[in-house]
Amino acid sequence: MSKIDEVKAGVAAGKTKVVPGLVQEALNEGQAATAILEAMVEAMGVVGDKFSSGEIFVPEMLVAGKAMQKGVEVLKPVLANAGSVSLGKCIIGTVAGDLHDIGKNLVALMIGSAGFDVIDLGVDVPADKFIETIKANPDVKVVACSALLTTTMPAMKETVETIKASGLTGFKVIVGGAPITPEFASLIGADAYARDAGGAAVKAKELV
Repeated sequence: MSKIDEVKAGVAAGKTKVVPGLVQEALNEGQAATAILEAMVEAMGVVGDKFSSGEIFVPEMLVAGKAMQKGVEVLKPVLANAGSVSLGKCIIGTVAGDLHDIGKNLVALMIGSAGFDVIDLGVDVPADKFIETIKANPDVKVVACSALLTTTMPAMKETVETIKASGLTGFKVIVGGAPITPEFASLIGADAYARDAGGAAVKAKELV
């Protein structure tokens, strides 16, 4: 197994103590920091799939995310020297009327680990708060909206439609959460749908 594959397996298994050493060994072998980061994002995608299919649960997902964070800490100085420290800003929040934050926090963790600077607006975020934050951060690349209740789906629709109608450009809108489907995402005008936190990180990278 190559060092990069070992890193991947370590992240997927949530080996927080082992991953930093494996990342360092991969760097010492001459592997590119960006390739190692990519491998960790892919590992989180696999973890996300397992979470979606019920093979693993939130605790395992969080531990894998932590393992990736530890690996990213080793890569950060190297990526900074290579001039690729950030993929851009990502604004994230749970829509108005929804107070659920575990899923949103997971997404923020994954997207941050994938190389974005995350601006987390928290829960119960009205559409105008998203707009205000986008205006204050004209270099934003991704806006991620989460909803965990079917009753807050209309709030997500309003949020996405308000963002799209604002005339603000230069970023993509990703939506996700338990009741959200790809069809609903398309219907309300979102640029992408993420089924889970790992998928959100992969999708965010694809969009930029």
